[in-house]
Amino acid sequence: QVRLVESGGGLVQPGGSLRLSCAASRSTFSIGWYCQAPGKERELVATITSSGFTSYADSVKGRFTISRDNAKNTVYLQMNSLKPEDTAVYYCFGTLLSRTYWGQGTQVTVSS
Repeated sequence: QVRLVESGGGLVQPGGSLRLSCAASRSTFSIGWYCQAPGKERELVATITSSGFTSYADSVKGRFTISRDNAKNTVYLQMNSLKPEDTAVYYCFGTLLSRTYWGQGTQVTVSS
């Protein structure tokens, strides 16, 4: 069992920045973020493996950076140059032994 607790969401103006954090109760193989906007399916934003390999959705490449602190079992998502279309609930996920675990989600709203 893995518990994931997100923090760092909020309201930000277009062009602004936010940093999301997700603390896991134990180490995971891969960890990352999905987002879900109203009326849309949940989609992958970024992932990072235990060895540090990262991958990003095309829509966030060059703007978002994922990183992890293995000692703290915590993953971070630095979001820069935010756009209104980034508005969504962001869910942290972690995989371990072929199972996927989810956080409760944190709202990110980009609006002037």
